[in-house]
Amino acid sequence: MTVDDTTSGAGAQPPSDSSSGASGSSGSPSGSSPGSSSADSSSAESSNGSAGPSESADSSGSSGSSGPAASSSSVHPTPHHEVDHTAEPTDDPLAIRLEQLILGADRRYTPFQAARTAGVSMELASRFWRAMGFADIGQAKALTEADVLALRRLAGLVEAGLLSEPMAVQVARSTGQTTARLAEWQIDSFLEGLTEPPEPGMTRTEVTYPLVELLLPELEEFLVYVWRRQLAAATGRVVQAADDEEMVDRRLAVGFADLVGFTRLTRRLEEEELGELVEAFETTSADLVAAHGGRLIKTLGDEVLYAADDAGTAAEIALRLIETMTHDETMPALRVGIAFGTVTTRMGDVFGTTVNLASRLTSIAPKDAVLVDGAFAEELVRTGDAPASEAEAAAEAAAAEKEGEEPPSYRFALQPMWQRPVRGLGVVEPWLLSRRTNS
Repeated sequence: MTVDDTTSGAGAQPPSDSSSGASGSSGSPSGSSPGSSSADSSSAESSNGSAGPSESADSSGSSGSSGPAASSSSVHPTPHHEVDHTAEPTDDPLAIRLEQLILGADRRYTPFQAARTAGVSMELASRFWRAMGFADIGQAKALTEADVLALRRLAGLVEAGLLSEPMAVQVARSTGQTTARLAEWQIDSFLEGLTEPPEPGMTRTEVTYPLVELLLPELEEFLVYVWRRQLAAATGRVVQAADDEEMVDRRLAVGFADLVGFTRLTRRLEEEELGELVEAFETTSADLVAAHGGRLIKTLGDEVLYAADDAGTAAEIALRLIETMTHDETMPALRVGIAFGTVTTRMGDVFGTTVNLASRLTSIAPKDAVLVDGAFAEELVRTGDAPASEAEAAAEAAAAEKEGEEPPSYRFALQPMWQRPVRGLGVVEPWLLSRRTNS
């Protein structure tokens, strides 16, 4: 249950040949020769000028000059299995200018040269680049000083013992997956709407460059701010864990909210209408989850997955979702399933039996209703958010009235449902969750 970075990352790849290369958005590295074999690496070294990158690495320690790299393409013949990608693409100057603006540097290195200049093995560089979601580019000269610096930083964290190599690859992968999705959304939705030509005769591309130039520093600062805020919140949750094991395998409430009959809707609605419905559902769900103290794990079109540290928060979010969607005539019915228990967290996602149980409960929940598992119901009772039964609540109210005291006030009501087998999880007894009115 992770974000698909294989497609989103590939969209940022640098050119694969000199004619089409200018349309690549950011010169994203990965290199087919680094990832394929050591034989490819050695052939790349002989064909792309091993003297160039090694001389620049040895002499400057930071970045290779364009001289050795340029001379490599003229001195060394191109192997029969490679196309000469060292020439700078020139067929779309605007795309090149946009790339330079966004990356803040010119294309300068092949993958092999970048790895050598950074002092990183081709194998490790390839692992980092692919983890970030960048497509293989052969030996195209499409990398910049920023790519070299990124390799140095990751490799430096490993050399300093701050991160293991597998952990550094995980850092690269999680960052790549998250930012790839963000970049795709910003281009598809945000910039597309803002780059409508303001005057007749102007093209969208003519508007894009000055717009990106103005937005880039502001969006960059905002991205760093949000990331720091989220990092602070996540760190705070982890350090409050009871023990070291709980930092990885934690007890959480996990909820799925699912639109009923979405498959039928896809056949009936136009693509634009369907996109608007999904966007409205995801936006409303994200806002409600955040506002009431939960964490949106991910959205899956017709379904959202969220988590909360306590059962009361998860229950409030679920009922708010049902209530909000019910009052929206454009939305289909919604059903929610929640389970409470140990959850394994990896790269922002959640895994384990608790997550699977929440998913199964969602699939059997009635329309506009919330089903929870027994552990979740017990947690609500333990924290005083729900009575063990209505009979017990009535007895407590009568005792309080007799003593002239206020009866206990509960937020939620629980109704036991029929036991039923759930695929892969055995027999479960769901509970129907509702909001309780205290009279």
